Order: sequence, then C-alpha cells, then structure tokens
Amino acid sequence: MRKVRVQADSFQYDIWIGANLTETIVEDMATKFSNVTKVMVICDQTISRLYLDSFVTSLSKWKEPICKTVPNGEEAKSLDVYQECMETAIEGELDRHSLIIAFGGGAVGDLAGFVAATFMRGIPYVQVPTTLLAHDSSVGGKTAVNHPLGKNMIGAFHQPKAVYYDIQYLHSLPERERLSGFAELIKHGLIGDRKLLQQLMLHVDQVDFQDLSFWEEVLERGIKVKVKIVEQDAKEQNIRAFLNFGHTLGHAIENLSHYTITHGECVLIGMNFALLISEKRNPLSVSRPALTEWFKRIGYQIEVPKELSIDQLIEQMRRDKKTIGGLIQYVLLRDIEEPYTISIQDEELIFYLKEFGVS
Repeated sequence: MRKVRVQADSFQYDIWIGANLTETIVEDMATKFSNVTKVMVICDQTISRLYLDSFVTSLSKWKEPICKTVPNGEEAKSLDVYQECMETAIEGELDRHSLIIAFGGGAVGDLAGFVAATFMRGIPYVQVPTTLLAHDSSVGGKTAVNHPLGKNMIGAFHQPKAVYYDIQYLHSLPERERLSGFAELIKHGLIGDRKLLQQLMLHVDQVDFQDLSFWEEVLERGIKVKVKIVEQDAKEQNIRAFLNFGHTLGHAIENLSHYTITHGECVLIGMNFALLISEKRNPLSVSRPALTEWFKRIGYQIEVPKELSIDQLIEQMRRDKKTIGGLIQYVLLRDIEEPYTISIQDEELIFYLKEFGVS
C-alpha cells in the first residue's frame, strides 16, 4: 500500500493506493471522522450491483449509511440527478457535520463532490474511486455537473478530506473504461513524468491488471504529477491548466458525440491533436509517429470521428470554460514534462484541424 500526501496552504489530505483496502478505509474514516453525525454514499448502478452491499456491511461497523444510486457514466452528472441527491440528503436529515462518500468512477466523484460542496454551503466528503479514470478525477477538488451546452459548466472547487484508491476494483472494468482511464495516465506522463511515459510505453500493450504491483507504482507516479500541480494552483489560476492537455478538443468531441465516446478516448484524440500542433511549433524529443502507433496498438481511435466537422468543433471549443476573451486556449508541449498554454486564433486552429484530417 502507498500513501501520497496532498498539502497546500488551505488544505491537506492523504491518498491511499493499494489492493483490498476496505477495512483500512473504514478504520481510517472512523478515526478521522469520529464526530460525524450521518454518512451518505453516492454510487452508480454498476458499483451498486457489484460492491455496494459488501461496502455498506463494512461501513456499518462504524456508521449505517444512507445510500443513493445514480445512473452510470455522464448521465449521473445532470441537474436532475443532482437535485435527486440533494433531496436524499435533505430527507435523510444530513447536517453540517455529516459526510458524503463518492463510491465509483469519475462521474460519481464529480457529482458527489458537487453535492457536498453545495449542501448547506459545503460539507466534507471523501473519494473511494473504483475506476482507472478516477485516479485523475478523484484528486484535486474539481466538482461539477454538466449542462446540455457544455461539460462541467456548473461546479465548484471543493477538496476531499481523503482519497482511498482500492485498485482491486479495477478488475471489473470493461475494456473501454480501461482505455478511458489509461488515457489520463498517459497525459500525466506527457506533461510531467518522462520516466512514467517510458514505463507505460515499454510495458503496456493492453490495459489489463494482472500485475497489481506495477499498477500501484505507475498510478502513484501519475497521481504525484497531478498532486504537484494542484498544490501549487488549487483553483486553476495558472499552471493547473496544464492538466487540460488534450481536453479542449476532447471535451468538444465528447459533447458532440452525446457522450457515446468515453471521456478518456476523446482526450486521447485531443492529445494526439495537441501533439501535432506542438510538433509543428517545435521539435519534440519523443516521436509522435511512435506514440500514435502505440496508441493504435493499445486499441485507441486516434482521429476525430468523420461525422464531426471543423465548424462544429470550433463552435463547441468556443463554449469551453477555458476560453478567454473569445480565444480558445490550448495546452501544448515544448517537450515531455514541458507543457505551456497558448491562445490560438480560429484561422490557425482551422489550419491544424485540416492537417489532422478534419473537414
């Protein structure tokens, strides 16, 4: 088991990483939150079916929780589902000394964190991520729900009090969800850890979890990349934007596809596009063709879906919350571990999209 400390001026918490952590989770929460009045667990339908009963049995040794099951994936992050969760919390008589547990993937974490951030103007919550993607989303305190006009447009920064990442849960993930989460791990290697990227390229040709000790190591490295940035910029005033590498185009594809393509798969396409722009601006020490061949070998689609046009993508990217003064902001690389942000005019972006094969 590994532990990473997140520490900034206004908050601190631990991230536990290991296999079969349920008893450790309950013991730590019982110690850390000894004065909690009530506990509410928010999980998705898949996690409810597979793990909720055993998780509640363990939790009940400390506190009998109120449970709310929400839809799988991005469907959980709607205003309607958010309202249902608030009603459950109110009817369950949670108060300012209650605790919310986000038990599931990235969407559940975003939703539950936003419920915690806004219930009675903010109560504590912890993350118990169950997916590979959630190694990224569970850390850093970004919480949100979606609006039909854009992803994560309604949200708040609200740091968890702890993150308990039991990688034993990863065995239950279908292939597409494994690919989705692995894209964010690749991102962490590209923007902040050359050794991590080398490890992944050398050892991963398919995303399986046969060697959990390997995954403990690389997930710790990926999480540390994010932690280092979050500690310096908790509310995305400057360098935290680096974590959006691949996300500007990725979110546009995700929204235009009505979330039929997973978040990580969209981000992977966005990273491939950002690598193309980066390479045009200055030589990289890593071969983009080698990276794209590796992406394809693992099982990723690396191009924008043919049915999406340049006009659609530009319009959607303009709605991105990172757009400033009408200019689309992009995270690029001077090299591995050297991200930077730049404003790109529409005309230049159109040129690069055509170069990327979009019409």
